[in-house]
Amino acid sequence: MTALFESLAFNEAGLIPAIAQDRNTGEVLMMAWMNRDAIEETLATGQICYYSRSRQKLWRKGETSGQTQKLLELRIDCDGDAILLLVDQTGVACHTGRRSCFFRAMRDGELVQITAPEIDQKILYGISDH
Repeated sequence: MTALFESLAFNEAGLIPAIAQDRNTGEVLMMAWMNRDAIEETLATGQICYYSRSRQKLWRKGETSGQTQKLLELRIDCDGDAILLLVDQTGVACHTGRRSCFFRAMRDGELVQITAPEIDQKILYGISDH
Protein backbone atom coordinates (compact mmCIF):
# COMPACT_ATOMS: atom_id res chain seq x y z
CA MET A 1 0.00 0.00 0.00
CA THR A 2 3.00 2.27 0.32
CA ALA A 3 3.05 2.86 -3.45
CA LEU A 4 -0.63 3.80 -3.42
CA PHE A 5 -0.30 6.37 -0.64
CA GLU A 6 2.88 7.82 -2.16
CA SER A 7 0.91 8.32 -5.39
CA LEU A 8 -2.04 10.15 -3.79
CA ALA A 9 -2.23 13.92 -3.46
CA PHE A 10 -4.43 14.61 -0.46
CA ASN A 11 -5.69 18.17 0.07
CA GLU A 12 -4.67 20.36 3.02
CA ALA A 13 -7.36 18.66 5.17
CA GLY A 14 -5.92 15.22 4.36
CA LEU A 15 -8.81 14.35 2.05
CA ILE A 16 -9.17 13.22 -1.54
CA PRO A 17 -12.33 13.12 -3.68
CA ALA A 18 -13.62 9.63 -4.43
CA ILE A 19 -16.08 8.93 -7.23
CA ALA A 20 -18.19 5.77 -6.99
CA GLN A 21 -19.10 4.22 -10.33
CA ASP A 22 -21.28 1.16 -10.91
CA ARG A 23 -18.92 -1.39 -12.40
CA ASN A 24 -21.63 -3.13 -14.42
CA THR A 25 -23.41 -0.11 -15.94
CA GLY A 26 -20.70 2.56 -15.83
CA GLU A 27 -23.15 4.93 -14.12
CA VAL A 28 -21.53 7.52 -11.86
CA LEU A 29 -23.28 7.09 -8.53
CA MET A 30 -21.79 9.63 -6.17
CA MET A 31 -18.78 11.64 -5.05
CA ALA A 32 -17.58 11.73 -1.47
CA TRP A 33 -14.33 12.27 0.40
CA MET A 34 -11.83 9.76 1.73
CA ASN A 35 -8.87 10.11 4.04
CA ARG A 36 -6.07 7.61 4.56
CA ASP A 37 -8.02 5.69 7.22
CA ALA A 38 -11.08 5.40 4.97
CA ILE A 39 -8.96 4.07 2.11
CA GLU A 40 -7.20 1.57 4.36
CA GLU A 41 -10.50 0.31 5.77
CA THR A 42 -12.05 0.08 2.31
CA LEU A 43 -9.13 -1.96 1.00
CA ALA A 44 -9.07 -4.19 4.10
CA THR A 45 -12.82 -4.92 4.22
CA GLY A 46 -13.97 -4.55 0.61
CA GLN A 47 -16.83 -2.34 1.82
CA ILE A 48 -16.66 1.35 0.95
CA CYS A 49 -15.81 3.69 3.79
CA TYR A 50 -15.75 7.47 3.30
CA TYR A 51 -14.88 10.40 5.52
CA SER A 52 -17.75 12.64 6.58
CA ARG A 53 -16.64 16.25 6.64
CA SER A 54 -19.77 17.36 8.51
CA ARG A 55 -19.44 14.71 11.23
CA GLN A 56 -15.61 14.71 11.17
CA LYS A 57 -15.44 10.91 11.26
CA LEU A 58 -15.39 7.80 9.09
CA TRP A 59 -18.66 7.01 7.36
CA ARG A 60 -19.30 3.45 6.31
CA LYS A 61 -21.57 3.59 3.27
CA GLY A 62 -24.86 1.98 4.24
CA GLU A 63 -24.35 2.00 8.01
CA THR A 64 -27.68 3.78 8.55
CA SER A 65 -29.49 3.13 5.27
CA GLY A 66 -28.39 -0.40 4.38
CA GLN A 67 -27.46 0.86 0.90
CA THR A 68 -23.93 -0.50 0.70
CA GLN A 69 -21.13 -0.40 -1.83
CA LYS A 70 -18.75 -3.32 -2.36
CA LEU A 71 -15.35 -2.42 -3.77
CA LEU A 72 -14.40 -4.21 -6.96
CA GLU A 73 -11.48 -1.99 -7.94
CA LEU A 74 -9.81 1.22 -6.76
CA ARG A 75 -8.19 3.43 -9.39
CA ILE A 76 -6.41 6.76 -9.16
CA ASP A 77 -6.23 9.46 -11.80
CA CYS A 78 -3.09 10.64 -13.57
CA ASP A 79 -2.39 13.41 -11.04
CA GLY A 80 -3.18 11.26 -8.01
CA ASP A 81 -5.70 13.84 -6.80
CA ALA A 82 -8.88 11.80 -7.30
CA ILE A 83 -9.96 8.22 -6.70
CA LEU A 84 -12.36 6.15 -8.80
CA LEU A 85 -14.13 3.34 -6.97
CA LEU A 86 -15.67 0.66 -9.15
CA VAL A 87 -18.45 -0.77 -6.99
CA ASP A 88 -21.33 -3.16 -6.72
CA GLN A 89 -24.12 -0.95 -5.36
CA THR A 90 -26.81 -2.46 -3.14
CA GLY A 91 -29.92 -0.27 -3.32
CA VAL A 92 -29.66 3.43 -4.03
CA ALA A 93 -26.48 5.49 -3.67
CA CYS A 94 -28.00 8.91 -2.97
CA HIS A 95 -29.41 10.02 0.39
CA THR A 96 -32.38 11.45 -1.56
CA GLY A 97 -33.47 7.91 -2.44
CA ARG A 98 -32.21 8.06 -6.02
CA ARG A 99 -29.87 5.56 -7.65
CA SER A 100 -27.32 8.32 -8.37
CA CYS A 101 -26.55 11.66 -6.74
CA PHE A 102 -26.29 13.11 -10.25
CA PHE A 103 -30.03 13.42 -10.85
CA ARG A 104 -30.14 17.00 -12.12
CA ALA A 105 -29.11 18.14 -15.59
CA MET A 106 -29.11 21.28 -17.68
CA ARG A 107 -31.62 20.80 -20.48
CA ASP A 108 -32.65 23.61 -22.82
CA GLY A 109 -31.21 26.20 -20.44
CA GLU A 110 -33.06 24.82 -17.42
CA LEU A 111 -31.89 22.72 -14.48
CA VAL A 112 -34.24 19.73 -14.39
CA GLN A 113 -34.52 16.55 -12.34
CA ILE A 114 -33.92 13.63 -14.66
CA THR A 115 -34.65 10.81 -12.20
CA ALA A 116 -37.19 10.36 -9.44
CA PRO A 117 -36.47 8.81 -6.05
CA GLU A 118 -36.68 5.03 -5.97
CA ILE A 119 -37.35 5.00 -2.24
CA ASP A 120 -38.67 7.61 0.20
CA GLN A 121 -35.98 9.11 2.46
CA LYS A 122 -38.13 8.45 5.53
CA ILE A 123 -38.22 4.74 4.71
CA LEU A 124 -34.54 4.72 3.75
CA TYR A 125 -33.45 6.13 7.10
CA GLY A 126 -36.28 4.81 9.29
CA ILE A 127 -37.66 8.26 10.08
CA SER A 128 -41.13 8.36 11.61
CA ASP A 129 -43.64 11.17 11.03
CA HIS A 130 -44.62 10.96 14.70
